[in-house]
Amino acid sequence: MISIINEAWQWLGFKVIEVLQTNDFGNVIFKTDKNEFWRICPEDISCEKIADSEKEFINIFNDLINSEDWMMTNIINIAKSKLGELEVNQKYCLKTASVFGGKYEKANIGKINFEELILFSGEIGFQIKDMKDGEKIELKVI
Repeated sequence: MISIINEAWQWLGFKVIEVLQTNDFGNVIFKTDKNEFWRICPEDISCEKIADSEKEFINIFNDLINSEDWMMTNIINIAKSKLGELEVNQKYCLKTASVFGGKYEKANIGKINFEELILFSGEIGFQIKDMKDGEKIELKVI
């Protein structure tokens, strides 16, 4: 998974050295070669720094990992009731990402290969990185 994240999100200027945590919706917390800690949220097409140092990360880790934002219990329960359990290397996903108006609801949930999810979110993230809120886009899928 490290090489996939590096390939997908390298345009942000980091190199992943360790994946620390993932959840069933494909969110990833990882450490970089700069001793920074980042989180990928594929459903939001985002990858954001959450801590600048190991000390800062240790201070926020338990609150983050035990939060509904990370656990995503409600949406994962909805996904399981609709689609069943995940197979190896699968994650739940939003069929239409939240940044494109996709809702966290039963009709918008699917399953996807974990690597494909990370690669797709990184590619789309790169394409939309300079867009302003509300700006119209034309998305071309090849």
